[in-house]
Amino acid sequence: GGKLLDVEGNPDSPVSGGCLCPKGSAIYGLTVNAGRWTNVKYRAPFCDHWEERPLDWAMNRIAHLVKETRERTFVRENADGKRVNHTLGIASLGGATFGIEENYLLGKLMHALGVVSLENQARI
Repeated sequence: GGKLLDVEGNPDSPVSGGCLCPKGSAIYGLTVNAGRWTNVKYRAPFCDHWEERPLDWAMNRIAHLVKETRERTFVRENADGKRVNHTLGIASLGGATFGIEENYLLGKLMHALGVVSLENQARI
């Protein structure tokens, strides 16, 4: 693949006039950071070290744990019999480095699962 050389603003933008916002300014450092992990790391409960795992393993594990947690904690009706269809067993924290589209899709997924504990790092 290619290598990121620089990040610049759009000089034709009527909003920014070519200047980068703080997120745009920081994105270069995020991608070229020598300490950035580029593969999946897993630390088992009570373990003192990280293990490298395949991406497929991580995706399947996340899917399994989300499904199991949602099934175990999903509430269809409250004590008054009112339909609520939610789970308090899963929470989501959107990242400040996510773009608008990524945060939108993450929110849609969480709402579809019935997750009500949603927050975004950019707001905290």
